[in-house]
Amino acid sequence: MLKQKAGVKLNAHEKFFSKIGVNYLILGLVAVIIQIIITNIIANTNPNALSDVNLIYIISAMCNYLIPLPIFYWLMKRIESRKMKKEKVGIWTFILYIGITMTLMWIGNLIGLAITFLLGGAIQNDITNPVQQLINSTNIWFNIVIVSILAPIFEEFFFRKMLIDKTIRYGAKVSIILSALLFGLFHGNLNQFFYAFLMGGFFAYVYIKTGKIIYPIVLHAIVNFMGSVVSQVISQAMMNLQQSISTTDLTIIVAYMILFIIFIVLGIIGLSRYKKAKFNGKKTEIELEYKYTTMFMNPGMICFVAFFIFEMIRQMVM
Repeated sequence: MLKQKAGVKLNAHEKFFSKIGVNYLILGLVAVIIQIIITNIIANTNPNALSDVNLIYIISAMCNYLIPLPIFYWLMKRIESRKMKKEKVGIWTFILYIGITMTLMWIGNLIGLAITFLLGGAIQNDITNPVQQLINSTNIWFNIVIVSILAPIFEEFFFRKMLIDKTIRYGAKVSIILSALLFGLFHGNLNQFFYAFLMGGFFAYVYIKTGKIIYPIVLHAIVNFMGSVVSQVISQAMMNLQQSISTTDLTIIVAYMILFIIFIVLGIIGLSRYKKAKFNGKKTEIELEYKYTTMFMNPGMICFVAFFIFEMIRQMVM
């Protein structure tokens, strides 16, 4: 194991994390710039098309995932990787993983709602979740394909596979914290930051523990499906009940509440079991004496964090 000493190899480690920060900043900037270019082209050729929410959804997905992929892959490929040791997960363990994921989502969502409510009162402006608004106004099949299938695949590839394979040499803790923070900030709005941060950290844990990216992809797909599809079904059922009592709508809501309780219980059990988790075979090659300053107090990471905090502020005041 290599021991980092202050003033000896600090610059080399700072440069490493700065490069990571720059690469993820480029990923975000490419997505934003390309989306601006495409929407401006459409606005000048067929302005009415921009009123189609489903078209905006497709453009957003292309700009966030498909178009930046080759550039980002090329940038990250230049950084040395480590092969992850693969480990199978039993059915019961994976069920606990689902419970933990859902519990962290609800906890993070409550924190986000509370903070945005307080900030909204302070600035006298309602802070909304633009992504949730887009999901609620889009065709449910787009939510299934884009939010529940494509987004988990690309985002787990970007923020777990590509990131952790490069940073695991610094230890699981460093990789988990970095993955969680970058994933949370990349969403670009305060509403999503908290649950994205919590879930991103847990998905990183699962990937490091198992070495298989398919597990966090499936967990991510489940939580996105619950948030983009099931939530719409529940909202519609509740609206229907306000007008007239329907056995079908009542059954849907009761089934959801039972599922909610089951997930919370499983999540609490799972979190109590895995809070002292050990990563078998995952050894730290480079021990950072000043972990957080080395990880974040460098030009690349500072620019990345500053850009996405600016995006969050911009979303709040719009």
